[in-house]
Amino acid sequence: MALISKKKLIYPISQRLRAFLVKYGREVDFPIHYGDLLRYTGSIPLYDFKGNDTLWETVFFAESDREEIHYHVKKIYAILRSEGDMSVMDHLYIDRIDLCVYGNTQPFRVRVVNRINDNFDYFYIKNADASRVYGLELEHLLSPNRISYLVHQNTLIEEHIAGIPGEQFMRQHINDPNLNPIRLAKEFVKFNERCFVRLLGDMHSSNFVIDVTPDFEETHYRIRAIDFDQQSYEGKKSIYLPQYFKENNALIQLGIKHITPESMRQYQREERALIATRLKSSPQEIEDILSTMELDTVSIPENIQSLKKELAKHYKNPQFLACKNMGQIVRESLEQVLHR
Repeated sequence: MALISKKKLIYPISQRLRAFLVKYGREVDFPIHYGDLLRYTGSIPLYDFKGNDTLWETVFFAESDREEIHYHVKKIYAILRSEGDMSVMDHLYIDRIDLCVYGNTQPFRVRVVNRINDNFDYFYIKNADASRVYGLELEHLLSPNRISYLVHQNTLIEEHIAGIPGEQFMRQHINDPNLNPIRLAKEFVKFNERCFVRLLGDMHSSNFVIDVTPDFEETHYRIRAIDFDQQSYEGKKSIYLPQYFKENNALIQLGIKHITPESMRQYQREERALIATRLKSSPQEIEDILSTMELDTVSIPENIQSLKKELAKHYKNPQFLACKNMGQIVRESLEQVLHR
């Protein structure tokens, strides 16, 4: 089983990464930053509709700060969703701002509500971490999912990724008689392959959601990562394979029961072919992010040494041994899908 024994280090945004973000429109001036939200004066635990503690806390601001903070937070939402078109703010209000007190980066989650129809949305305000930015960008370029995120100075804004949290899905829906176990198991195999190829780690059930889309004949599933802190940091190969996390056992058992080894290899090949197509369709962006990552520090030397040895053995490819940093290891990993 995969196990992370030490807390990941936080890496600042380098000048080269900042230049990449400016070039591709990810760097945008914000009216408010993560540090401004730390001015809250009190908080209460947030419970779900069943009365369970969510481990988030709803924070409150002094009367003199609240109106200004809420206005600027709405402005950030307009920048994220409509390229700064302020007309979308007319019918919006900030219902609450929550703080995740147990996460590595302690993100804020903002709930935005449309007062006309009570429709709501979320987005996140976080401390910017280079690992997370690389993870978001690689997800945007190499997965079937498009990602909206923005950076300014040391603040990161992320859209909310909708779906049923993996842990909740396995607890409440895995035995649903309407579940299509073969399709779900197939998607888990493909998700496992996506994570491994681009070296996104720590994908246990709390760090992904399952997006369920009913169709006229079948139900479709897509598993989407929602936490990108562990992009190319750990030194163990197993950390990058969701199949090795005990928290994912319900999905793993579905695969064992419903998918043959031959089918699994076919799904793996299909996903690698799709990644290869995405690599070829965005060559400049891929080259820019990889060349930036190769000149950046996003892990510690012992993790780099360990991972390149494990991947060299896994792929029977000694070229991994020449890699000097995680950026080069990611590039070599992506090369495997282009030449096989």
